[in-house]
Amino acid sequence: MISRLTGTIVHADTRFLIIDVGGIGYKVYTTAGILEKNLSDTVTFWTHQAVREDALDLYGFPTKDELDFFELLITISGIGPKSALSILNVANPATIRRAVATEDPAYLSKTSGISKKNAEKIVLELKNKLVVTGDEVDAAHYYGSDSLEALVSLGYNERDAREALKKVPKDVTDTSECIKHALKILAKK
Repeated sequence: MISRLTGTIVHADTRFLIIDVGGIGYKVYTTAGILEKNLSDTVTFWTHQAVREDALDLYGFPTKDELDFFELLITISGIGPKSALSILNVANPATIRRAVATEDPAYLSKTSGISKKNAEKIVLELKNKLVVTGDEVDAAHYYGSDSLEALVSLGYNERDAREALKKVPKDVTDTSECIKHALKILAKK
């Protein structure tokens, strides 16, 4: 099993990186957020090796927490590595923890390939497996469908809208005020 790689990025594509480790190029599938960052020459990825009849794939993450969360997602029946990666493209582990804590599967169902039924199953199964802190529950109102849907309907992509909503001060509880703060944050980008 390949559990961790440290090497040089020799190629970046829309879904994967090729990392040269001692003269061998490893194709590592990763999240879009990682691919968008300016990566240094030398990188370290925690990896999960998925073995199928017709493929041997590596999925890589810069932190052990992201890898652990990915591996937790693929323990759910009906969620394979590609679906888990697509879920992590929509939201980071902390965001998903908040959704599980508030039992709100709505944004998971927006992920390609994840039906409403599977999103509900993810929330149900992860609720018993995740430890959610009080801060995550308190911050969950930022991810309410009203605020997020309003920003998306204004033309912002979902990932940017979520990131802006995370930066809204915790003392803001009114939906319209939350949206106003998020718009100010998005305008600075």
